[in-house]
Amino acid sequence: MSRDTVANLSSLTDLTRFKKVFYNLSVPTLIEESLRHNQGVLSRRGAISVLTGKYTGRSPKDKFIVEEETTRNDIWWGEVNRPAPPEVFERLLGKVLTYLEKRAVFVFDGFAGADPNYRLAVRFINEFPWQNLFVHQLFLRPTAKELGNHRADFTVICAPGLQADPDVDGTRSEAFILLNLRARMVLIGGTHYAGEMKKSIFTVMNFLMPQRGVMPMHCSANVGKEGDVALFFGLSGTGKTTLSADSERHLIGDDEHGWSDDGVFNFEGGCYAKCIGLARENEPQIWEAIRFGSVLENVVVDGETREVDYASDRYTENTRAAYPVDFIPGARIPGMAGHPSTILFLAADASGVLPPVSRLSFDQAMFYFLNGYTSKLAGTERGVTEPQATFSTCFGAPFLPLHPSRYAAMLGERIKRHKSNVYLLNTGWTGGGYGQGRRIKLPYTRAMVTAALNGDLQTVAYDKDPVFDLMIPRECPHVPPEVLVPRNTWKDKTAFDQKAKELADRFAKNFEKYKHADS
Repeated sequence: MSRDTVANLSSLTDLTRFKKVFYNLSVPTLIEESLRHNQGVLSRRGAISVLTGKYTGRSPKDKFIVEEETTRNDIWWGEVNRPAPPEVFERLLGKVLTYLEKRAVFVFDGFAGADPNYRLAVRFINEFPWQNLFVHQLFLRPTAKELGNHRADFTVICAPGLQADPDVDGTRSEAFILLNLRARMVLIGGTHYAGEMKKSIFTVMNFLMPQRGVMPMHCSANVGKEGDVALFFGLSGTGKTTLSADSERHLIGDDEHGWSDDGVFNFEGGCYAKCIGLARENEPQIWEAIRFGSVLENVVVDGETREVDYASDRYTENTRAAYPVDFIPGARIPGMAGHPSTILFLAADASGVLPPVSRLSFDQAMFYFLNGYTSKLAGTERGVTEPQATFSTCFGAPFLPLHPSRYAAMLGERIKRHKSNVYLLNTGWTGGGYGQGRRIKLPYTRAMVTAALNGDLQTVAYDKDPVFDLMIPRECPHVPPEVLVPRNTWKDKTAFDQKAKELADRFAKNFEKYKHADS
């Protein structure tokens, strides 16, 4: 790294190079600044609603990790982790700083990691006040004493208004998400989608935590009144946020966690709920959490009444709501708890052939964790317009800088040590695939989750599925028996058999590259 780059990094500590700095503003002030800059409108219940323009989801093909000698041999290079040379980072850092130093910037200093033993001090430097509000609500907010002693371990600089020139800057498009693990910095530009900031820090935690003996996980988590902890692994749109928000249990977090020798802890201080089709009767806790202080992305808001139309996908199906975790009643603060007794893998199967719930052996748990199967739902990533079957290893491939075997080995060791029960839940389609069948009813899925958590599924009889070798319960409280066996819900049994075999073959083929993983 050049001497000039080191000087640039040092200048980010005192923030003196910027024209005007707004530092750790309050929520009302950030909302006022956002409205003053015409960057959003207030909905009827007080949430600020913004539009992110061209980019309404993550742009994984525009994300790069700087390849240099200290990390070259550690990163799982390939389609997910694309390398960028240090000079690309240095050139873009210079452009970003030149662009921002003539503008007012909004700075948030906070933390990632609820456990003080493992937390990461983070700094966000934002061009937009609403994005600074987003990170203020999504990450852990410091006390006055903590703020006085804050020294950033990682800095994220986000300049949405600056577009890269691919021919000059070495990027793929005008958008760029550039992680420099040695310099402990992230540069983001050309995209207004706030989720890039959140997932960049998650990628950083996925790199740093295994070095400290902590398993990073793309999952939600909650804890019962008796201290029983549950994890919900899954990709976007599979139900992590919805199923973990349970009025009978305490929410630890909805998306990103670590599992240390002491138990589970939340990486974040907020939730980022997908809210297409949100209804108060189905998801009352999330509905009530979207209020003053929350950020709505790409939802339709009536210009006169300011009512939100959660059913509309006018801008995208990937409509989002960001709010602090303590907006959920009874949330666990700080977000720490013991070791999980129950682990649930969530898959939104668009082919409609996976059982709604099945019990996994240890070997099956490793198989399904490494496969990470689901159907990528519309809008989550740029260019995805309808569900697409995908295998995202460890239920989080886009955010894993290390080889999947590292994470699988950590999970396997913990399952054995703590004797966790593992289940696979299909939150996707039944009675046919996408376009023919229908989504499994949320009350049924909730009933299956409850049965898994309270032990009902430990005492019932099981039958083995002939295609996937999965153990399917013969009964589950409050779920019709015919729903539990997916073949029974299809009119065309021959079509079901064909689709099931196709998916099973895809599982086996995908798993070939992980067969020798040390799990």
